[in-house]
Amino acid sequence: MGLVIRLGISAVALWIATLLVGGISITTDSVPQQVGTLVVVAAIFGVVNAVLRPIIKTVGCAFYLLTLGLVALLVNGALFLFSGWIADRIGLPFEVSGFWAAVLGALIVGVVSWLLNLFVPDGGDSD
Repeated sequence: MGLVIRLGISAVALWIATLLVGGISITTDSVPQQVGTLVVVAAIFGVVNAVLRPIIKTVGCAFYLLTLGLVALLVNGALFLFSGWIADRIGLPFEVSGFWAAVLGALIVGVVSWLLNLFVPDGGDSD
């Protein structure tokens, strides 16, 4: 159940990013297709982050240390851009127009996801 909740939170965060960042868009007018696209792109972004981020952190450890972690913003943007590229290749109506739009979008997705995770239980607590 926690995975479904996190996927929903990521989809909502992606939706907010499409509203706030001009270079990120869903190119369909159908609401069900928009929702489906957001859920699938959230899953793609989650898988890309789970697979590639540990590898990039290990290989680029020196850059993380030298920049005091600021390179993480650029890495997150690159992973977001890569997720948009994958979504485009599988035919989803999701578009990320450039690197800086991806960096801003990834930042918004991260902040919104963090905020929503503060208020939405993930099922880990057993009160």
